[in-house]
Amino acid sequence: MTEDKTPPSKMTRVPTVLIPVVRKLSKLHRQGHTIALLQALEELVSQFDSNIDIDNSGKLEEKLEKLESHLGNKLETITKKLEQMERAITSGRYNSNNTRPRRQVYSHQQPQVELQPRNNESLAQRLAVSPQSLIAEREKLTPKEFISWSRNRDPMSTGWEFSQKDKLYHPVK
Repeated sequence: MTEDKTPPSKMTRVPTVLIPVVRKLSKLHRQGHTIALLQALEELVSQFDSNIDIDNSGKLEEKLEKLESHLGNKLETITKKLEQMERAITSGRYNSNNTRPRRQVYSHQQPQVELQPRNNESLAQRLAVSPQSLIAEREKLTPKEFISWSRNRDPMSTGWEFSQKDKLYHPVK
């Protein structure tokens, strides 16, 4: 007779200051709000990344202090956003037709998140590459090859195509 054991958890170390945020994210994930949560976090992080401005001419210590201050402020903002998301989810504004427990929810019942067009920096971050390598891949590959390449790197397996009209990358279904 074999015992059905839960597989061991995959522990990840995070800085102490991030523990409350990670706990909230974990709770929302367990409640089945992963897709909405990922999109909201992704949009939030892309807003922060585009606003980072660290002066390269100063000393390393000054840069680190500036970065620590910037990250501290951003962490506060992320925490507040997570609290807002949690309130919205628990109040039923997200996924309001889902009142059953998580184990009864099937993936086809979760709401599909509409992806927005992205600029070089935002898409590069999503695909875990530098903006320069994203541009290099786009220039060396055919449009179909680029869609395939981006689909293989995207966390949700979404392909992306570049539009010369608006200079943005658009998701390909």
